[in-house]
Amino acid sequence: MNLADAHQKQQKTQFDLLIVGGGMVGASLAIALKNSALNIGLIEARSLANNSQPSYDDRGIALSYGSQTIFQSMGLWPDIAPCATAIKHIHISDRGRFGVTRLSAEKQQVPALGQVLTARDLGQHLNRHLQQMTQLSLFCPAQVSSLSKLDDRIEVSLDNGQKLSAKLLVAADGRDSTIRRLVGLDAREQQYQQIAITANISTDQAHNGRAFERFTDSGPMALLPMSDNRSSLIWTVSEGQEKALLDAPDTVFLDQLQQRFGYRAGRFIQVGQRSSHPLTLMQADMPVQPRCVLIGNAAHSLHPIAGQGFNLGLRDVAVLAELLTDAGEDCGHAAILHNYQQWRQKDQDQLVRATHHLVQLFSNNISLLGHLRGAGLAALDTLPPLKNWLAQRSMGLAQTQPRLGRGIGL
Repeated sequence: MNLADAHQKQQKTQFDLLIVGGGMVGASLAIALKNSALNIGLIEARSLANNSQPSYDDRGIALSYGSQTIFQSMGLWPDIAPCATAIKHIHISDRGRFGVTRLSAEKQQVPALGQVLTARDLGQHLNRHLQQMTQLSLFCPAQVSSLSKLDDRIEVSLDNGQKLSAKLLVAADGRDSTIRRLVGLDAREQQYQQIAITANISTDQAHNGRAFERFTDSGPMALLPMSDNRSSLIWTVSEGQEKALLDAPDTVFLDQLQQRFGYRAGRFIQVGQRSSHPLTLMQADMPVQPRCVLIGNAAHSLHPIAGQGFNLGLRDVAVLAELLTDAGEDCGHAAILHNYQQWRQKDQDQLVRATHHLVQLFSNNISLLGHLRGAGLAALDTLPPLKNWLAQRSMGLAQTQPRLGRGIGL
């Protein structure tokens, strides 16, 4: 897009759809609608140049098999694939207990259980596709300062003085959603008093596409396979323990990680930049409002214990994109929003509950419960129907299937 075209597009003020938030979920929704007849505006607080959003860092993003198929349907996967590393095996264990469960792509008869790539790589591809969309107007950097709802549209004012209107407003502006606040929606939150330490790790053994989920008394640890024989680490610790680990010399950090994780992945030999994130569970009350829908982390933010946060948001995208593509003249009609809510509510509620129960079950040191967990993992490994059910859920597979994700079981 040249500067003249960009300037001309910026003058539009009336849209079918306004998306607030140009991170992974908001950008994915815009791209999913690239072949629709909708006039779309995208409002993002930070410049899209050079992947400057905080969400586009070097964290590993785990894409379920279902999410890979969604990106395939959007025409994005051929670009993303060279940056991604396949998860061929998942090893689940409980520290200090004998039980282990193993999942494999071969037994599920799929090429991979999931894929891992950095948020930065994913952001580069999403941004490039956004720039190529002819029916998309970009407003960035800009933030929504106020909004008002009318019967047939919703109007927003930006912090730069611009006023825009649309038949539907979609909030994809993250956990601290400005739109959620402006609409006046409450959110239910669970503070876990846990901190996730993230970093990229190298080992002295090839990971061979193995992912590890290891439960400990302070929370889960996960290693996800990445390119160049790196693994993406998520290490959950109790609040107050993170500072010493973040400040420790690399050798000390690696030694302590080795003690907690063990040697199943080999010896840890190198660690990249470390970051930390407080862990909470959040679910917005009534995320579907007249002429307004909250999706992704604006609607639900999960503990990373199951690695399903972004995958859940991408399923929001797939369903909403299908409904909006077939919407006709009014994409914000109440019937469309009702159908979206009916389609998505069960999946959202089930995953929120499941994530919360997993944290409660596995983030404690009660001896009897620990033995039961170990026995449960061992039994699960010998029961093909239950093991298959677990694999299907981890791959993001269910029953109802929108066309955008046809075959992935959304």
